[in-house]
Amino acid sequence: MQDAETLKKELFREEKSGWEGMEEAKKHEIFDYCNRYMSFLNCSKTEREFVANAKIEAEEKGFRDIATMTQIKPGDKVYYSNRDKSMYLAVIGTESIEKGIRIIGAHVDSPRLDLKPNPLYEDSGFAYFKTHYYGGIKKYQWTTIPLAIHGVIVKTNGEKVTICIGEKEDEPIFTITDLLPHLAQEQMEKKLKEAISGEDLNVLIGNMPYDESKVSERVKLNILSIFHEKYGITEADLSSAELEVVPAFRARSLGFDSSMVAAYGQDDKVCAYTALTALFEVENPKTTSVCILSDKEEIGSMGNTGMESHVFDAFIAELLDKAGINRPNLLEKVFVASEMLSADVDAGLDPIYAHVSEKNNAAYLGQGVGLNKYTGARGKSGASDANAEFVAKVRNIFEKNAITYKISELGKVDVGGGGTIAYILANKGVDVIDCGIPVLSMHAPYEVTSKYDVYTAYRAYQTFWKE
Repeated sequence: MQDAETLKKELFREEKSGWEGMEEAKKHEIFDYCNRYMSFLNCSKTEREFVANAKIEAEEKGFRDIATMTQIKPGDKVYYSNRDKSMYLAVIGTESIEKGIRIIGAHVDSPRLDLKPNPLYEDSGFAYFKTHYYGGIKKYQWTTIPLAIHGVIVKTNGEKVTICIGEKEDEPIFTITDLLPHLAQEQMEKKLKEAISGEDLNVLIGNMPYDESKVSERVKLNILSIFHEKYGITEADLSSAELEVVPAFRARSLGFDSSMVAAYGQDDKVCAYTALTALFEVENPKTTSVCILSDKEEIGSMGNTGMESHVFDAFIAELLDKAGINRPNLLEKVFVASEMLSADVDAGLDPIYAHVSEKNNAAYLGQGVGLNKYTGARGKSGASDANAEFVAKVRNIFEKNAITYKISELGKVDVGGGGTIAYILANKGVDVIDCGIPVLSMHAPYEVTSKYDVYTAYRAYQTFWKE
């Protein structure tokens, strides 16, 4: 009879921290990669900024705008920017595209506060911006923290003014005030989700009146005077603006051991960055490698920059056309023959709130990427459920290349759930499984990831394309 310890080692799934027994040289490699990630994150807090910076780096790596090309061939690197808010990139494979493509798709939008179309008002000597929250947030988390304003204002003549205020040390920040505990008895009797209402998420932006006593709303006038002097805009121009209020926190190393990253917007920019940089390492693949950087995932992927639009289909159709192999109904056949990792973050088990997770099926920080066979809520409602054959194929790719992973799900069965862009591509016939990085404090103004997992995702995505 075989020794029990030997048998256990052979049959049990090994689960341990990826840091265990790691050589110092590998730690330095991981830390260096994550330093680059944090630097990119600090200047890419919005979807527009992420796409703009991705475009710069892609062009440095030899990618060209597909619109500038009349034909493509194996080895070519191309991209398409969709209204500066989402982006698709591809490295053309040696095998015909009609045999299928390998896709990794992430999203670059994150929960935030958007300014309302008519945001500016004055009340009792203070000037405020009114906001409308975007995506799922805990509203109380957005009070009394430093905030920055990013985005664009477009004038009727087409001129676009780029705004970014609150990130530099010599710039002012903004905030949303809250009640002092001494006067908050009524507020603290409310349920947590009701303590701060959406209509009270008003950003404090000024207190100084314009130096003219004969006019009303002098603080508002002073703010508009500053805006007009600096940007040449009027109040009416704010109605054709996309201004986003985001935390002014910088991405930082977390812990005495610096083993983690604390940053705003890691859902899902951490998967977007690792996928993007992994694609940069792909040269002359057999199967065409495609990276999706999508928008609007946090609000259902709707709109012409979200994955529910047909713009991605148009990009693949253009690849087929410029490869000289397009014909009727070929696009659908390409999708049915394709495979995808939906690169979105997973909920990492938090020991303080362990009661919402089922430990056998939870993702753990420091143990590599999380594979979610299915998403959805409760009875798998709205789920994309990967078939066993594709799960086994991905497992095989990862295990052959020493990629650490854990197959997990988001929370206990009846507690909640979530979704990604996986179902949208699955509906086209693509084989899809979610593969992302575990996160603590997901959707909060400051989220936490493990540097080991960040680097492992980069390697996992690279391996998926290269296999």
